[in-house]
Formats: sequence, C-alpha cells, structure tokens
Amino acid sequence: MSKKILIVGSGFAGFWGALGAARVLANEGRTADVEIALVSPEPILYMRPRLHETEPERMGTPIAAQLEEAGVRYIQGTVECINEQDRRVEAVTAAGERIGIDYDRLLLTTGSRMFRPDVPGLREHAFSVDQYDEAVALDEHLKGLASRASSAARNTVAVVGGGFTGIEVASEMPSRLREIFGEEVACRVLLIERSPLIGPELGAGPRPVIEEALDSLGVERLHGSAVVSLDDNGLTTADGTRVDAMTIVWTGGVRASALAGQIGAQRDHLGRLQVTADMRVNGAAGIFAAGDVAVAATDEQGNQTMMACQHAIDMGRYAGHNVAADVLGLPTIPYRQPFYVTCLDLGAWGAVYTEGWERNVKMLGAKAKALKTRINTEWIYPPRADRATLLDAADWRNSAVA
Repeated sequence: MSKKILIVGSGFAGFWGALGAARVLANEGRTADVEIALVSPEPILYMRPRLHETEPERMGTPIAAQLEEAGVRYIQGTVECINEQDRRVEAVTAAGERIGIDYDRLLLTTGSRMFRPDVPGLREHAFSVDQYDEAVALDEHLKGLASRASSAARNTVAVVGGGFTGIEVASEMPSRLREIFGEEVACRVLLIERSPLIGPELGAGPRPVIEEALDSLGVERLHGSAVVSLDDNGLTTADGTRVDAMTIVWTGGVRASALAGQIGAQRDHLGRLQVTADMRVNGAAGIFAAGDVAVAATDEQGNQTMMACQHAIDMGRYAGHNVAADVLGLPTIPYRQPFYVTCLDLGAWGAVYTEGWERNVKMLGAKAKALKTRINTEWIYPPRADRATLLDAADWRNSAVA
C-alpha cells in the first residue's frame, strides 16, 4: 500500500475517526491504495460517562470486530513518542516490545486524564472515576466497607469537586451506600467545591434543579474552601474544616493526553491542540486531532468544543473524513456542531437536560433520567452491524449539525 493513515487512541474520537476514514476510502474505491491502522493499549471502548455507576467493569465494549469489518487494522500497543519529522511513532506492545509505526497522516485521539494537583496525600488516599481501573478500584473499596467496623468515617463519602462529574458521583452515592449498608445505617455524602457555587461551569440555568436534587438525596455541600490535604481517615480544607471519611473521591478537572504535548503546536490551558476548521493541527504537517486532545470552534459565535463524548464522537467523524480526504487529495470539510446539550445524571432523583450554551432547562426529573439512560446505554455505544451500516453511521452528516 502506498499510503498509511495512523489513528492513535481507541476512545470515542478514535473509533469514529477510523470508521469515518474507512467510509471515504470505500466511497472513493481506494481501499487498496491506503491502509488505515489504529493503535491503542486495548481494542476496547470504555464508556467513561458511566464509570460513576456501580459495577464499572461492565462499562467496556470490544471494538475489534467493528474495526476489522470496516477494514481497519488494529495494532495493540501504547504510543510513547511521536516523531513529527520522520512521521513515525514509537510504541510498546503488551509484551514489552518496542515497535515503530510509520504514517503519512496521523490522527491523534488519545483523550484526557484527570488533573491531580500537588495536594498532600491526594495520590495516596483519593479514589476517582476518571479511568476504568480507577473506577473498578473505587467500586471494590465501597463494597468492602461493610466488613469494617461502623464509624462516622466509614459511613462518609466525600466527593471533591462540584463540577459535572462530582455532581454525578455525589448523586449516585446515597443509593450505592444503601445497597452496601442497608437502610438502617445513617450515611453521609458530602460534596466539596472550592467555588462559592455548585457546578460553577454549568451556569445559573440548571443550578436550582441541581440543588433541589441534592437536597432531596441528602447530599451535603461545602462551598468556598479548597481541600489542602488528605490522609487515611479524611481530609482538611483551607479554612480548617476537618472531614473524617474513609472514602474520598477526587473529581478535579481533566487535561489532554501527554502525547499532545509532544507535538510542536499551540495548545490551550487544558493542553488541547488548537486545530483548524478541518481538524488539522496548526503548524504540524500531516497531523490531525480530535476528541479531548483537540479544541475546535463549534460554530460562528465563538463557542468551542468541550471535553465530552458529545463532541468527541462528531469530531472523530469529521477528522476521519478529512484525514482520508487529505491523503487522497480531495477537499476537506469544516467541522461544525452548533447544537449543544447537557444531560446531567442526578441519581435516584432523576436528571436535568438543557439546550444551548446558556443551558436552558428543557427537561428534568424522571423524564430527563429516561433520556440520560438512553444516551448512556444506547446512543454512545458503537453499532454492531455489517460493513455498510458501520460506514453509514460514520458519515459526518449524521452528526448533531444535521
């Protein structure tokens, strides 16, 4: 084969990027001329939006069959180095072997990881739901609490960070603790946010609904003071407040994959690569990016992509189309996704659904929960279908722009 498209990462953007590229080659009758390869540690798409739920080991779905059906070669390995000048990446296989993989075009989709600031005790004593293995560790810890002697610390869960993830984690905890301890044990769930208001990035629109839900669930809030230290029995905030808790869940913000930092291009404060309208990395020849490693304009009003699967899926479709079009010398298309929604899970209370960047509340309670459930259990999962159906699903015109 004369040309090679290499996709690094098998999350939402990587999976849909691979299928989007395969669709272009198939439509142009050029599948024999260009190879599409995807490299990642595992051929599994982890449902990161669901990792706060119980039994997170259920939240991974295999994608090897879909990649093969679409004509994408899967390479198992972890990319550690990107060499822009030689158009080559260096990876380590599961067996520890170092391999080099050449490319003509690279699509980087390695996502993000939670930011862990230099807070004493954070790495030793905090759990998270950021990655699959971390969510499993938290789930196992919670299930093991019932075997410990009852105490206020044992029965308390402190969730640090009152953003989207922190609210979802805290909302889920009361029902999870009841399953573990039973109805007769009094448990405490405390949501800690250093800003004066809960959900600072969510704005004023859904905040009254969020507060009503948290009150109904019995979730306490501590606002306006940052956590400054953690130990094996709790945490301390900047104003001296002490919280005894055997379970601390840290939900600080995320940062783009470290691989983005190896590319000589402009990045934003979250480490995301600045990309052009066709998902091309500014100043990096032959490199495209999508998902959490990229920041792109969603419309003409100055709004930009969020680090969420809502944007990663569509960015992947567009980037896959464009990386293949670029290889074939065809015109690329500008990414646009002006329709923006938020659907926040609020545990047993329900959910809240908003539309627009102003987050105008359109639905709440049980009805919004049904929508959230459908999103999380159906819409974000890859189809299991024949080649034609898979490639049709990867059409960028199926995005929220349409």
